[in-house]
Amino acid sequence: MKTALQPRILVADDQPGVIEALRLLLKAEGYQVESVNAPAAILHSLEAREYDLLLMDLNYTRDTTSGQEGLDLLTRIGQLDAVVPVVVMTAWGSVELAVEAMRRGARDFVTKPWDNPRLLAIVRTQIQLSEALKRGQRLEAENRVLRADGPALIAEAPSMQPVLQLIARVGPSDANVLITGEPGTGKEVVARSLHAVSLRNAKPMVTVNAGGLAEGVFESELFGHVKGAFTDAKADRVGRFELADTGTLFLDEIANVSMALQAKLLRVLETG
Repeated sequence: MKTALQPRILVADDQPGVIEALRLLLKAEGYQVESVNAPAAILHSLEAREYDLLLMDLNYTRDTTSGQEGLDLLTRIGQLDAVVPVVVMTAWGSVELAVEAMRRGARDFVTKPWDNPRLLAIVRTQIQLSEALKRGQRLEAENRVLRADGPALIAEAPSMQPVLQLIARVGPSDANVLITGEPGTGKEVVARSLHAVSLRNAKPMVTVNAGGLAEGVFESELFGHVKGAFTDAKADRVGRFELADTGTLFLDEIANVSMALQAKLLRVLETG
């Protein structure tokens, strides 16, 4: 488990000697170090867990010195994880390459052979800066939660801090979120908090008691219908999904929906 006292660093290089030298240097400073030796492995590692810093080479294919591999990789890393600070290394450094690497999201640039004190200073600075930015984002997210309409999510217990942090991380994404808990534990408050910290907070949040809808009207309520679609369809009806378009749809008591209707819900949740 990563702690504030032991930042986790991912080192990426195709030369075992370089990886071992960096591992020994960084471990002596109290960092946790993991290593990979190929671009695909970097992306896989970033998908699998959170790192405080990525220290990566720009060249991986034998006899390649242009740095283009690393530049392309920087673009993909930015799309995958825009938070992790990236420091790039190369034995074939130039001003033009450094500028392009920074333009693509690198925080700093180191040439090989590196100077140990300078490298450690860069690593320390970037990790501290990243932590400060994360703290600021968390505080802003929590403030937005407290300013939200409806019941405020107030939680001081240590056991609730991971919940607040998870809301702050997940809220700005477009992920589907499953909220579980016993009746009366505040699932709707969590849903409103997620909406408040999302990029959709200026748009409506539509709440539906899905478990309370009769099976005969379930589809019309959620998906809407056009006039004449069935016997009692005397006018067009806008469904809750359409009402919540570009906003947030909270399906309360979804566990009480029949299996047949859950299958229809699953389809729209999977495809959007």
